[in-house]
Amino acid sequence: MMVYLLLFWVYFKVGLFGFGGGYAMISMIQYEVVEHYAWMSSQEFADVLAISQMTPGPISINSATYVGYSVGGVFGAFLATFSLCLPMLIIMYFVIRYLFTNMENHYVKNVFRFLKPATAGLIFAVGLLLMNAENFADVGLHNSNVSVAICAVSFVASYFYKVNPILLLAISGLCGYVFFGVLQ
Repeated sequence: MMVYLLLFWVYFKVGLFGFGGGYAMISMIQYEVVEHYAWMSSQEFADVLAISQMTPGPISINSATYVGYSVGGVFGAFLATFSLCLPMLIIMYFVIRYLFTNMENHYVKNVFRFLKPATAGLIFAVGLLLMNAENFADVGLHNSNVSVAICAVSFVASYFYKVNPILLLAISGLCGYVFFGVLQ
C-alpha cells in the first residue's frame, strides 16, 4: 500500500512542477526513481527511456507507465500515469479559464516570457543527463566511439539538414544493430 502512495506522490509532484513537456520532466523523474527511492538502476531507467521514446505518446507518460508497472504492477502503472496527468488537468482547467479572459495582460505575457528559457534549460539538462556510460558504452581512447558518431551525425542531420526524426531513428537503430550486434 505504501508503494502506491509513494508512486502517486512522486508522479503528482513531477506533474505539478514539471514545466516544458516530457523531456523537461525526465531529470525530475530520474532523480525520484533512481536516486531518491532506488526503484531502478541507472541502466534500467535508461532502458525505460529508450522504450518510452519508441512507443507512441509523450515520453513522460510512457515512462511513468513503465516505472509504475515495474514498481506496482498494473495498478501501479495506472496510478503513476494518472497522478502524472492529474495536476495538469486541474491546472489547465483554471489556466484556460483565466487566459481566455486575460490574454493581453502584461503579467501573463511576462510569465510566459520567463518560462521559455527555464524550459530550454530543463531540456538541456536532460540532454546532459542522458550523456552517460549507459547510453555511450563504447566511448574512450581505445574504443570505437560509434555511439558518439551516431549521436553527432544525428544531431547534424536533424539540426542543420532538417532530416525527418523518424528516418534518423530508423537509420540509427540499423547502425546500432550492425555495429553492436552483427560486428561484435
